[in-house]
Amino acid sequence: MSADASAQEAEGAEIFATHCAGCHTLSAAGTQGSGNRAQRAQGPNFDQRVETEDEVLFAIRNGGFSGAIMPQNIVTGEQAEAVAAFVASYAGGDVEEQPRPSQEPSDEVETGEDTVTGDDDVVQPGGEPESDAGAQSGGSGSDGN
Repeated sequence: MSADASAQEAEGAEIFATHCAGCHTLSAAGTQGSGNRAQRAQGPNFDQRVETEDEVLFAIRNGGFSGAIMPQNIVTGEQAEAVAAFVASYAGGDVEEQPRPSQEPSDEVETGEDTVTGDDDVVQPGGEPESDAGAQSGGSGSDGN
């Protein structure tokens, strides 16, 4: 931890070291996570992962992001806020560029079921765009004979 750390971050470092060190690596707290994965699950290595305060608070409150491994509300209130401030300030020390999906501009909006383009075309999963005009004409493929 740097010498200019806030009092909240210093408190967060101490709490992180006592409550989170068993699973998480973060050099600023002097923690190395779990050395034996057979006995204990390994949490994210925060030296290699950038986090915001909001992301850390979400994980603390909800038991991580998947809710399957980390104890929910392992710390609460001001302690949770101190840990979040500390992790957000020091996480990602080994990261040159955050490995997140790119947010490139697109005229498509992902709905989960299909993709709607800016031209009001519907793209079915694995299919070609189907224009509204084709859908309105019945789309039966019949030529009227």
